[in-house]
Amino acid sequence: MSENESTSGILTEIDHVAIAVRDLDAAIDYYNKAFGATVAHREVVESDGVEEALVKVADSYIQLTAATRPDSPIAKAIEKRGEGLHHIGYRVDDCQAALDAMIAAGATPIDKAPRPGSRGTTVAFIHPKGSFGTLIELVQE
Repeated sequence: MSENESTSGILTEIDHVAIAVRDLDAAIDYYNKAFGATVAHREVVESDGVEEALVKVADSYIQLTAATRPDSPIAKAIEKRGEGLHHIGYRVDDCQAALDAMIAAGATPIDKAPRPGSRGTTVAFIHPKGSFGTLIELVQE
């Protein structure tokens, strides 16, 4: 396996870097003007109370995400810390196996079991406590 084909254990790619924003359309417009970026996918995830727009960068995404209701995790994060980096999504082949491995390593799961995510993915979130201050999303395509 060449250096370009190697992965790091159960992590296969960076799926996305999520940025919490107040105004999704304004963020999309900014990314378009600043980078010439266009939205590859846009979706409301009712269960999480968010609307997201994915800007494709190589095989990964920048996920611009805004709250659709005041009690959503994104709304609470913006209220507490303002707009900005929210979480990182790591692509994995098996979300349950990755979740189990993280728990075995001492991680604190937010999701006790994988659940449906956007784009038809399966996801599980890991709390920043115990993960060096980073909210982690495991993403299985």
